[in-house]
Amino acid sequence: MDMTGFGKANEMKTPFSVDDYVVEVQSVLDELGEEKVDLLAHSFGGRVGVKLANIDKRIDRIIFTGAAGLKPRRGIKYLFRKASFFILKFFVDKQKLGFLYAEDYRKLSPIMKKSFQKIVGENLDEEYKKLENNSMLIFGKRDKQTPPYMAKRMKKLVKKSQLVFVDAGHFCFSEKSDEFNSLTFRFLMGGKV
Repeated sequence: MDMTGFGKANEMKTPFSVDDYVVEVQSVLDELGEEKVDLLAHSFGGRVGVKLANIDKRIDRIIFTGAAGLKPRRGIKYLFRKASFFILKFFVDKQKLGFLYAEDYRKLSPIMKKSFQKIVGENLDEEYKKLENNSMLIFGKRDKQTPPYMAKRMKKLVKKSQLVFVDAGHFCFSEKSDEFNSLTFRFLMGGKV
């Protein structure tokens, strides 16, 4: 499914939170009449997937790939950008400070920017810690959006999980599709990877 604001789905009329997306996915499961489903969640989908699984018992096994939601480490570059923005906003029109934002953020519509702020500001470490589902974590060794240190921390938080690194970036399911599909198939068939 394309969630609101993504792909071919309708544009959102008001900013969404992660919980709004959880409700949207639940309504699709209701409409389909599903009683038990396995979930594959990539990047932002990890945020939705972990919250969904913690409240909806229809979710069985989960594959998280490049999953987001953990509090990131902040490097000097980030801190410098944040400090620069904080100081410059007193002297320069905020509209002219767009270069300090991430490229992905600059491309968003105004409503999507508000959603992004709601979503990215929510730390889901505790949600991952509560998770009871059998889970597989497949991350790219060269992933810059959700780096390996996040995958290792997620492994510690998610009790029933196994972690595998693939020699790829953030989109390891397309960069190394054969390996990714093999890992996924073995996990879903109940085997250890």
